Amino acid sequence: MKNTDSTIHPIRTVFAKNLRKIRRLKDISQEALAFDAGLSRAYVSDIERGQRAVSIDVMGKIADALDVSLAALVKTNYTATEWAELSLK
Repeated sequence: MKNTDSTIHPIRTVFAKNLRKIRRLKDISQEALAFDAGLSRAYVSDIERGQRAVSIDVMGKIADALDVSLAALVKTNYTATEWAELSLK
């Protein structure tokens, strides 16, 4: 069934928030992340704000550039310990 609702899917928001938090925990700038992922800084900014829907390919490039699994970027309900572990990787 096709979704004709124009609202943003909640997983986009989860991805955006996790992307920003993991990037900041790893002390990586948007510009450095964009370069490593082969994207523009403006595009990364739009993704982090939930303004862009991204393909699985782009999600994979971002995960690779952050050196985390794609699952880490879409996971909900992180514990403080899990966030700390991500920052060490």
